[in-house]
This record gives sequence, C-alpha cells and structure tokens, in this order.
Amino acid sequence: MPAMNNLLSKWIPVSERSRSLALVYSGMYLGSVTGLAFSPILIHKFGWPSVFYSFGSLGSIWFALWLRKAYSSPEEDPELSKEEKKLIMGGSISKEPVKVIPWRLILSKAPVWALIISHFCHNWGTFILLTWMPTYYNQVLKFNLTESGLLCVLPWLTMAAFANIGGWIADTLIMQSIGFLGPAFFLTQLSYVRTPAMAVLCMACSQGSDAFSQSGLYSNHQDIGPRYAGVLLGLSNTAGVLAGVFGTAATGYILQRGSWDDVFKVSVALYIIGTLVWNLFSTGEKILD
Repeated sequence: MPAMNNLLSKWIPVSERSRSLALVYSGMYLGSVTGLAFSPILIHKFGWPSVFYSFGSLGSIWFALWLRKAYSSPEEDPELSKEEKKLIMGGSISKEPVKVIPWRLILSKAPVWALIISHFCHNWGTFILLTWMPTYYNQVLKFNLTESGLLCVLPWLTMAAFANIGGWIADTLIMQSIGFLGPAFFLTQLSYVRTPAMAVLCMACSQGSDAFSQSGLYSNHQDIGPRYAGVLLGLSNTAGVLAGVFGTAATGYILQRGSWDDVFKVSVALYIIGTLVWNLFSTGEKILD
C-alpha cells in the first residue's frame, strides 16, 4: 500500500488523484468479494488448502504481469507518448527520489498524527467486520458456512461502489467524516434490528459508508506530503494494522465475557474519536515539501 500511494503520486495529476485512488483501492474490495464468495465452495469441494493454492496462484500471475508492464514513473515507461508524459508530469510532483527522510519533521506535524490516529480508529471497525462477520452471521443470524460467505460479499460490493462515488465528489474532510460517522450509525442499528435481512443491510450500509474513507483518509497522505506519500502511508498503515491485530483479539475477549452489542459499541466509540481527531487536526494543504 505505501508503494501504491507513492506510485499514484508520481503517475496521477492532482486533479484526478482522489478518483484514481478510489478506483485502485476498490480492487481490494473486489478481491474480498471474490475470496468470500468462492472460499466456502472451494473448502466444501476440495478442502481448505485449495483456498491458499488458488489465490496464491493468482498472485503469481499478477507478479509476472507486474514485472512486464509496471514502471516506477512515467519517465521510465517506453510505451507512453510524449503528450501523455507531458500531461502526467505537468500536474504531478517532483520526480527526484527522496534520499533522506526527515523523520523528526514528519512526526512533529499534527496532521500526520491525525492520519495515524484516524487510520487506527478506522481500521478497528473495518478489520472486525472483515474477520468476524462470518462468525456473526453464523452465531447470531444462524446462517451456515456457504450462506455466510455469500452474504459477506454484499458489504464489500457496496464498498467498491461507494469508494468510487466518493472519489468523484471528494472533499477530504467531508468524505472522512462520512467514512467514520456512517459506519458508527449503522452499527448502532444492529442492536435494534429483528430480521437477518435488516442485519445484512446494516452491515452493507456500514461498509458502504466506510468506503468514503478512500477519498478522505487514504488520499490525504498525498495532499499533505506528496513526496513522502509512501512514508506517510507506511506510518499510518502501521497503526491501522495494529488496530486489526488488537481489534480482532479484543473482539474474541469481549465475546467471551459480553455480547456482540459490546463489540459494536467499542467500534462506534473509536469511529467517533476518529471523527473528532480528523476534523480538529487534519488538513488538505501541503505541510511537507
């Protein structure tokens, strides 16, 4: 993901950045759709190792294509015309590589810490839904493995769609507020729904509104420090991954002593904290040269 952000900062003009970022990130959601849809079928027919062989093979195919077609910058791509290179380079940042990373300067900026904290708060809820959703469908809604896998597809489809909608109407502060408060609202509704269909709808709406973060949190690295976009995403994504580690473990701990309502309350609280931190300290202006 840091490499992807860095590549986009070199390849995409500023005016198209939110749209392109949303489009690229929607690939992750469509990958989740594919995995959740086909994994139960593969496990049922060929056993659980077949999942890893299948998707591992796809990764190998992608790697071969990547080596043939991908370039670090427009200047290195022999297939680009002069007009295309001029268009891309005219609206992009300096292409000189970063040799020394000013860590002290980066970590002294409040918007950088807003990114780190917001990424943690965002990923807590996202990872819980990703890892625990099949269990929720099975334990609470009484769906079997195949049904759970198919229904888990719906939220990721909505994320792929809404991420691209957000990319076209992007304003980072507004989009990220929707990306936090939307999931928080729909998770609170799970305590009141009485039918499996409404529970699935709430999950889908929660994930769909979560996708607006692609036009807020995930594009902000390139806004505040385009030359250090990869470094900034590396920092914030470290916090995001830690949220996945602690959030997944904490959910199991909470379920042993409490209920799913308690799990969702923690996520909602972190979404609200993320909203406050984001709106108080983040910025869309460049703060790092």
